Amino acid sequence: MNVVIIGCGVVGAAIAYELSQVKGLKITVCDRQPPAQASTGAALGVLMGAISQKIKGKAWQMRQTSIQRYETLIPELEALTGRKIPFNRQGILMLLSDSSPDGISAWEKLVEIRHTQGWHLEIWDTAKLQNICPQINNETLTGAVYSPQDRQIDPTALTLALVEAAQQNGVTFKFGVAVLDAQTSSAESSPQFCKQLETTEGKIAADWFVVAAGLGSTPLTAKLNQIIDIRPVLGQALQMQVGHPLGNPDFQPTITGNDVHIVPVGSTDYWVGATVEFSSNGDEIPPNQELLESVREQAIAFCPELATANILRTWSGLRPRPEGRPAPVIGKLPGFSNVLLATGHYRNGVLLAPATAYAIREMIIPQGMGSGG
Repeated sequence: MNVVIIGCGVVGAAIAYELSQVKGLKITVCDRQPPAQASTGAALGVLMGAISQKIKGKAWQMRQTSIQRYETLIPELEALTGRKIPFNRQGILMLLSDSSPDGISAWEKLVEIRHTQGWHLEIWDTAKLQNICPQINNETLTGAVYSPQDRQIDPTALTLALVEAAQQNGVTFKFGVAVLDAQTSSAESSPQFCKQLETTEGKIAADWFVVAAGLGSTPLTAKLNQIIDIRPVLGQALQMQVGHPLGNPDFQPTITGNDVHIVPVGSTDYWVGATVEFSSNGDEIPPNQELLESVREQAIAFCPELATANILRTWSGLRPRPEGRPAPVIGKLPGFSNVLLATGHYRNGVLLAPATAYAIREMIIPQGMGSGG
């Protein structure tokens, strides 16, 4: 059975690796760019699972599945590829202030709910926060929530490892290949069947097509006359060099507060982000310098030592946000029997990639059929 995946960000790569463990599948991945370029290359890789306010239904289920899978996936990929994937296992620390959207009682309730679900969260008062993370110094803070089981990962390193591991398992990757058109069964048949794609490298036929192209999914689905409307939301971030670890060198969790992340990378640098910028007129979103500066200032307000840090680089990326429906979009393309969507993850592509890969595998090979991994 032939499967074609369009898009090789973290989601497309995770699907390719997951499916590569199923015997009897011939898998091809196409992308018009090299891997991990668009949203993935710009992401900070903060995996907010247990600390998220999602507590039930699919939204929580997917988070839980992914956080659990990452614990086995990273050592598995490192062993297969010999690559080192930066994976911060020191948890996520969320700073609380009077202006935090959820009061302390909401967090106490979440601690209880997570406990019943088998997850651990801690509420720290300001004294404990000061003691464990002395780099955080801001009198408006009322405490923090610590999630030891949440993680942060380097999205580009992860994606490249997924690609290499999938290649070892026989997956074909075609980069620099763009989809020009799609050929479908006659319009009378319902549902329709996509027979093949016409690409800049010729025709590709398959039994299943998986659209994991982020913002590229909108023009792709338009070729099938079933437009899935995904809009860009810009995010900017910066890499700051402090020259030494902030606070305790042996305890470097990802710190987040007021939607600003301070992410340790290496022992002396930190990623700080990210902005959330919408298009005002439906087209280009020029990065807003003032918004990036306000994110930097917020980070400094939490960790004053960042004030003297060197800015090594700044970058931006576009996140794919589905219009008028919740993110992500996973399932069959309406009107088609063999086109699957795994797109529109907005701000949670890295977090939800493993669960998305499981979901797509289920749709192609229902439980009990096929063997392997």
